[in-house]
Amino acid sequence: MTPSAWRARLPRFLERYLWFFENAIRDGAAEFGRSMGKGAMVLDAGAGEGQYREYFDHCRYVGADLAIGDANWNYAGLDVLCDLTRLPFPDGTFDGCLNIVTLEHVREPQAVIGELGRTLKRGGRLFLVVPQDWEVHQAPHDYFRYTRYGVRHLLERAGFEEIRLEPGGGYFRLMGRRLLNGIGLFRGLWLVPAVLLLAPAGLLFPLLDGMDREKNFTLGYLCWARKR
Repeated sequence: MTPSAWRARLPRFLERYLWFFENAIRDGAAEFGRSMGKGAMVLDAGAGEGQYREYFDHCRYVGADLAIGDANWNYAGLDVLCDLTRLPFPDGTFDGCLNIVTLEHVREPQAVIGELGRTLKRGGRLFLVVPQDWEVHQAPHDYFRYTRYGVRHLLERAGFEEIRLEPGGGYFRLMGRRLLNGIGLFRGLWLVPAVLLLAPAGLLFPLLDGMDREKNFTLGYLCWARKR
């Protein structure tokens, strides 16, 4: 059974507990969708398979991507195939924009943020998600990781204000996730002892996450901003 298959069989509360960051992203996208008025123009820049499209049924949703990230994905649902550093839209087209765990996959992140700002209307809003501590993925198109200071710098340079950043958990959620990831490194006779050793700690560590007040150790950041 693949990881995604057994994840789908877990009780909902346990799936949300173990995949805290992914569910926080989905909740953030849903909240962002609810904040958009009926008929609002919304760009999903780096849409992939369009997994957040459902939250924008009341909007004029546009999914854009270069479609090179994951060979196993189905990009047929994209509205626009394009390079995010050169978006094919006039200035001030969109009321809102999503850019979710995509900025690590572009070689010129400042250019992408600049394009998102250019195509947003004045006062338009952005929902951005970036990783800080994440494994290499979608290789070889994986270039950057971001601290809270780095992503704020990129946003401010592109003319965004009212920037709010929320960490996707702290040290103990991060460690719990990494311990469970580690089980996948074992094969054969080593797998059972690995599960017995790593799984209990991986399940229990997130319960301690409230002890990490600063959350400098985190999987990533959910960011909200408004175009100046």
